[in-house]
Amino acid sequence: MNHNSAADNHTAAHVHRDDVGAKLGMWLFLFTEVLLFGGMFLAYAVYRYQYPDQFRIAAMELNTGIGTLNTVILLTSSLTVALSIAAIQKKNKFLSIIMLTITILFALMFMVNKYFEWMSKIDHGIFPGSEELLGRPNGQILFFGLYYVMTGLHGLHVLIGVVVLLFMLYFIIKNDITPDNYTKLENAGLYWHLVDLIWIFLFPLFYLIQ
Repeated sequence: MNHNSAADNHTAAHVHRDDVGAKLGMWLFLFTEVLLFGGMFLAYAVYRYQYPDQFRIAAMELNTGIGTLNTVILLTSSLTVALSIAAIQKKNKFLSIIMLTITILFALMFMVNKYFEWMSKIDHGIFPGSEELLGRPNGQILFFGLYYVMTGLHGLHVLIGVVVLLFMLYFIIKNDITPDNYTKLENAGLYWHLVDLIWIFLFPLFYLIQ
């Protein structure tokens, strides 16, 4: 009996170590993402300091309404992914699936809004390398260059997040993620929170400087 108990303890400890390692790996990955965007935020700060008036003029052409809506969408999606994790912890598989599905739908809504916003700018000839943009002062060229690069890279992260969350949904349905084994879902949630956090910084930098 004691032997079996020791074996069970060993197994539990082994699983625990794997979970800690997985979480540590995720935090290290998130740290590299923060460094990547941190470098871009630094570049933005330098150029905005050099061209404050031109940045403000260029920002007036962005749709603050869409930016605000996308902020609300992502903040709500952070809540739903957290609720999905909480639901699986409380053995409510159905609610976890519902909340994760809502998170994915919010992410897709964000990308649809971003698509229409980008297309609106491109239709007006405002995109990197365009004659319309190159005919403007340097500050505006830099603003829109940063806008496309930073929101584009963020959009790529949203799409990666959608793929990751779809896998998590599949794992929950197939019982690979359970109330006793939900580290993968937690890590996916951490990634999604980072995606949301980056947008919270991007939103005021581009949309609220008018």
